[in-house]
Amino acid sequence: MKQHLTVVDHPLVQHKLTLMREKDTSTASFRQLLREISLLLAYEVTHELPVTTKRIETPMCEMDAPVIEGKKLVLVSILRAGNGLLDGILELVPAARVGFVGLYRDEETLQPVQYYFKVPKNLEDRCVILVDPMLATGNSSVAAVDLMKEAGARDIRFLCLLAAPEGVARMKDAHPDVPIITASLDERLNDLGYIVPGLGDAGDRMFGTK
Repeated sequence: MKQHLTVVDHPLVQHKLTLMREKDTSTASFRQLLREISLLLAYEVTHELPVTTKRIETPMCEMDAPVIEGKKLVLVSILRAGNGLLDGILELVPAARVGFVGLYRDEETLQPVQYYFKVPKNLEDRCVILVDPMLATGNSSVAAVDLMKEAGARDIRFLCLLAAPEGVARMKDAHPDVPIITASLDERLNDLGYIVPGLGDAGDRMFGTK
C-alpha cells in the first residue's frame, strides 16, 4: 500500500508556506502563493501515475515515448478553499476533469454539513485527487472521501497544504487506503478546531472575507 502520509519538504514549498503563514501577507499574495505551491505539490501527488508508451516521430527519428496511461485525472475541490489548490493544479494538468464537493463545518459540533455535490462520471476508472488546503479535524475530509467512494471512486488521493495530527489519524482510521500529501504536519488543533501554528482560515485569507 502507498505511504499514508507524505510531507513534501522541498525548499520552495517550505519557503512559500512560511510566507503564507505570516499574518500580514496580503490576500493577493496569499492567493498567488497558494497557486504556486499547488503546482509543486501536484508533482508529488501525480508522480505514481501509470505510464505507457506511444509511437511518435521526433525531428530526428521515430521512438516509443512515455505518456500517462488510462483515463484523464479527476480533480475534486472541497469548497470553497479547495479552489485555490485546484486552480494551480489545472495549470499543470489542464485536461483533468473537475468535480466539487460543498461542505461547511458546523461551528458548534465541528461536523461537516453537505450542501453541494457534482463530480464526473466513470470515477471507478480514474485517479481522483481531492484538494482542500486544511486537514484539521478530518471530519469534512472523511465525509468527502465517503461521497467519492459512494460515487464509484477507487483510486483516491488527498492533497492539502497543512495537516493536523488529529486529522491525519481520523483519515487513517476511516480511509487507510487514501494517501495524504501535504506541505506540513503541524502541531495540533486548538479548542476551536483550527490548526496550530497553522495560517488561520485559508478560505478567508484567500478570498479576503475576514
